[in-house]
Amino acid sequence: MAEVMEMLALSPTMEEGTLVEWLKKEGDTVEEGELLAEVETDKATMEMESFFGGTILKLLVEAGATVKVGDPLAIIGKPGEDISSLVGGEAAAAAPAAEAPKAEAASEPAPKEAAAAPAAKTVAQEAGDGRLKASPLARRMAEDAGIALENITGSGPQGRIVKSDVEQAMASPAPSVSAQRPAAASSELAAGDVKRSEIGLTQMRKTIARRLAQVWQSTPHFFLTMDIDMGPAMAQRKLINEQIAAAGGDWKVSVNDMIIKACANALANFPQMNVGYENEQLFQFEEVNIGVAVAIEDGLITPTIRNADAKSLGAIAREARELAIRAREKKLRPEEYSSHTFSISNLGMYDIDEFTAVLNAPDAGILACGAVKQVPVVKDGELTVGTRMKITLSCDHRAVDGAVGASFLKEVRSLLENPILMMV
Repeated sequence: MAEVMEMLALSPTMEEGTLVEWLKKEGDTVEEGELLAEVETDKATMEMESFFGGTILKLLVEAGATVKVGDPLAIIGKPGEDISSLVGGEAAAAAPAAEAPKAEAASEPAPKEAAAAPAAKTVAQEAGDGRLKASPLARRMAEDAGIALENITGSGPQGRIVKSDVEQAMASPAPSVSAQRPAAASSELAAGDVKRSEIGLTQMRKTIARRLAQVWQSTPHFFLTMDIDMGPAMAQRKLINEQIAAAGGDWKVSVNDMIIKACANALANFPQMNVGYENEQLFQFEEVNIGVAVAIEDGLITPTIRNADAKSLGAIAREARELAIRAREKKLRPEEYSSHTFSISNLGMYDIDEFTAVLNAPDAGILACGAVKQVPVVKDGELTVGTRMKITLSCDHRAVDGAVGASFLKEVRSLLENPILMMV
């Protein structure tokens, strides 16, 4: 009996995915557990395995389409098997739309002006929020070609506009400007509106937008800022990296690695900061897992260094480097970007002095780190040059109070200003 392969949840927070590429085509044989497609989730591009064995009788979506978790992707069964009952729903939905023009034509001939107008979009083409359904690839292609999606008839599932529809529209004569833009829109533009075009959202950007808006609106943040004397840490880092180079190592310890280690040790010493708040419940994390924000092309992802308090500075440096590389390649496994208990966001490499970061729920804290700079400071009553870094701790006030956050920051500062304490 034929089976329907559905979109799987390939990450803990995935609600929909973009089918990047089919690794099989209709008529191919696939084994259970064999790779079937590549899917872009909200975190990475991952390979999806088939959980059925047989022949691919029909692919229900095209590459580039966005599919919700649980929606059908393909039908797998025996060669020649009748699958009309599985695809009949779509055919039945499409039939009335296809027959409507015939009935209209029989009652009254269409004027020439109407025949020249672009095909009207069907209800199936429109999403619940009024936007046309189109794959991300189709949207990009239409934008690059200067073609309005309203002028394209979709041939994908439920009227979705796919790559081939845009290609067909590109090969057809372009409609006039008046046909592409309603008169009302033209008058609004003439009144001073700025011309703009939709660039679409990746799965990652959609998730970032949804989660950050939710956290910012629902979580009472408070912020604590502290100035750190980074002179000792920078001197220690230079010594460590010279030793690594002398030993033939191809890696280095970064300032961020030292911050990760300092935060991990401080969380172990102040477990009341290593907590989370979710569903009106406060809970204690039993591991110290540090999430490190990494900027990638589509947005931001937070690889996790697990049990960081139990790892040496060198081990943290090597792991952080490897995770960052695979994050930019979108090759992280789900367990490598989940289960963090505290997060760090460092914009020092962009020459940012200080900033505040939005909490990474359900963690109670995230540390924002600015650049390490030489600045004038007063020491022992005299003006001198110091090496300083500003750090700002964002806290969930439902989970921790100011005194806890301040005590934690003092511990982080003590470790960075006395880096030998992180080596024992």
